[in-house]
Amino acid sequence: MDEFVRGKLSQWGLNLRILSEVKTLMRSVDTSLQNQDNTELNAFLKTKIMDLETDKRELVGVFGRTGAGKSSLINAVIKEKKLLPTGSVSACTSVMIKVEANRHNHKYEADIEFITAEEWKDELWSMNQLRKDNPDSEMESDHDDDLRDIDDKLSALYGDEWKEKTPEKLMDNKYFREIPEFLKSEKKTLSCDSAQELTAKFVKYTRNDTKQEGKEVRRWYWPLVKCVTVRVPNNDLLQHVTLIDLPGNGDRNKSRDEMWKGIVGSCSTVWIVAIIDRTAAEKESWEILKNVRSLIGNGGECQQIHFICTKSDDIEDLDDHSADAVRAHIFKRNMKAREEVLEEFNRLHTSKKRFGDVSFEVFTVSSQEFLTEKHLNQEETEIPELQVFLKNLNDCHSETLNYVSGAHGILSLIQGARCGEAAVQKTDVCKQLENKIKHELGSVKEEMIKAYRAFKTHLHKGVETSKSSYKKSLNWIYPRKNGRGFHKILKCVVNNGGVYQPKKGKEINLNMKLASFLTDSIDEEFRKTFPNDGKDGPFFGVINKFSLDTEGLIQEYDGVKLQLIFLKTEEEKIKTKLKREIRDRKKKIYNSLTETIANNMQACYKRAAEFRGKDSLQNMKDTINKYVSKPENIMLDQAKQVMLKKLEDLVEDIWETLEKTMKESIELSLKTNDNSIPDVSDKLMLVQNHYKQLGGISEEEMS
Repeated sequence: MDEFVRGKLSQWGLNLRILSEVKTLMRSVDTSLQNQDNTELNAFLKTKIMDLETDKRELVGVFGRTGAGKSSLINAVIKEKKLLPTGSVSACTSVMIKVEANRHNHKYEADIEFITAEEWKDELWSMNQLRKDNPDSEMESDHDDDLRDIDDKLSALYGDEWKEKTPEKLMDNKYFREIPEFLKSEKKTLSCDSAQELTAKFVKYTRNDTKQEGKEVRRWYWPLVKCVTVRVPNNDLLQHVTLIDLPGNGDRNKSRDEMWKGIVGSCSTVWIVAIIDRTAAEKESWEILKNVRSLIGNGGECQQIHFICTKSDDIEDLDDHSADAVRAHIFKRNMKAREEVLEEFNRLHTSKKRFGDVSFEVFTVSSQEFLTEKHLNQEETEIPELQVFLKNLNDCHSETLNYVSGAHGILSLIQGARCGEAAVQKTDVCKQLENKIKHELGSVKEEMIKAYRAFKTHLHKGVETSKSSYKKSLNWIYPRKNGRGFHKILKCVVNNGGVYQPKKGKEINLNMKLASFLTDSIDEEFRKTFPNDGKDGPFFGVINKFSLDTEGLIQEYDGVKLQLIFLKTEEEKIKTKLKREIRDRKKKIYNSLTETIANNMQACYKRAAEFRGKDSLQNMKDTINKYVSKPENIMLDQAKQVMLKKLEDLVEDIWETLEKTMKESIELSLKTNDNSIPDVSDKLMLVQNHYKQLGGISEEEMS
């Protein structure tokens, strides 16, 4: 493995050197174009050079209950022993922490992003109302957790002062003197020379440890923090990867919750972290996976789920045994944990059918032993395997190849535009390309329209099923045991627009329950239409197949070879861009069913929230039931129409973007000559050689 890693790093070094050299070269070309007449071709070329600069990052979401070892795992994998604070189980919070490379300088930096002052004011009011509604705190355990959560937040920020003050007085500027950025809605940036120094500075923005006494940190600002982005210098593993330490649930704060859902939906990989002795029995890890199911499946872009069993070498009963006996015991326990996790996932996957074709792997690791640099065999810790995974996910070769390919195309167009010959060939090629575009676009639209019609049929059935089975969607509001606890839960649900996020356990989302028959009706079709790997289906598949056959034309029309090389790279760029657009839009399309129903239900929730007194629980239930069941209610049909409209817009946008981009590129490359633009023949040759080194061009094409 060491030899493999060394080879990988050597290739990375070559790729980074090539990338740096070609970027410098293209900046000089851009500068020379700035000094030319501002012709249409000149402006087009400058735009294309600007478009080369992309930073596509892969997001890896790291979930796990408190004490499972998430921070230690991240520290170990990226080889930064003291970056994220670890230790006390009580010292935890729900703040998201992103960890990525610092590509600008050699400092350890942290950006603290706060919620707005208005949001905190609203949160103070909501917390105050909940405490007023429950003055004696005699509630179910979930609500005890909620009240403890409120106490923790307020005590962290205000000490004991909050107990005697109104929400209005708690907004006094004196409480935020140390963080003026919060009042200005700005980010706070910390910069240090070491990871340990940075951790000491940002811990107050990420941790809750109010029980610590005699420490330098007295005030903890995590209740005001939306997200912390930590940047690490000189770390190849994070060049194009962001690791995100995520809470298992969303957040009661709306902006934090929206950010959480957006990030989870954008993760290409999810790591579920659990202590090895509790992997099968521990419910929280599996609850986390179930909670994020829709966000990483049809509503996201996850392609890999890794279940990571931590503390694999934590053995207390074998101190007197030989090293071989200890190693054998570790191996046996790791294999047992692996089998139990795979069995549980297969059971969950089969019963829920929501993860699609996602890849699932199990890793057993010892973060602490790896960080102390003790020699461990592969069966004792698989930290190196996770590092190799991140190396592959970074795919520096892909970024370099894409940039050099684009640069090669642009330089080919510049050099080709300087030559005014081959007019007849240009005319012939233009005709062939225009006919080809017309044919290819027809095929693209035909396949996507078929998918649209299939969704229309499935959604129609889903609406009819929902209308005839709406009572099943409302089963939740009629539990076998009501009690005071359920009254409080339903009150929280209607007060929060149909969603209640307890401190622990599964989110209660009445909007999602009401949309469940609609989503169930399209889930299977959606997975086939928009697979998360972006390879097949009527959208990704037809984009991948779209081709103007420029390679064939290059062989036939040597006089316009340079222009055709540009068109070839332009075609690949627009296909990559469109696939990224489809991936982003498909999440919004899928989530639109629940969002439309949620928007439609808001007036109903508002009416239900107004009830007080003896019969308020029954009145809340009746209000929701009557609104959902009334014959004239068209919210299900609206949800269907909104989704279909979003699908229709996607079809049209893909078709129009392909047509406009390729026609513009053909027009400017084959119908425009400009001798005034600079000669780039030497630069073109240099980029060609680099392109050849990367395997993007053959000897035949070079000649």
